[in-house]
Amino acid sequence: MHIRKKDTVVVIRGEYKGKKGRVLEVYPKEQKILVEGVNIVKRHTKPSARNQAGGIVQKEAPIHISNVAPWCEAINAPSKIKMKRLEDGRRVRVWEATGEALD
Repeated sequence: MHIRKKDTVVVIRGEYKGKKGRVLEVYPKEQKILVEGVNIVKRHTKPSARNQAGGIVQKEAPIHISNVAPWCEAINAPSKIKMKRLEDGRRVRVWEATGEALD
């Protein structure tokens, strides 16, 4: 998985197609990510010590990694991310479209 936490992605499939958001969490074993403002679900919660009022809470649910594409601000369009090995042996993430490093 080349997408990491705090990356900006755009949804390319489903109900939220075209919506951009920041990655909040990455779940590599399930190949899912949590994107800010995408796939909002309603959860009915009972009153507890943590949540005194209870009620209906809206929160983001994970979506599959194949339904998003990384967003490159330099070209203002989605672009793939490739891994490149530097001379000193480090691996860095690089935009395929521009060739510049992300990290």
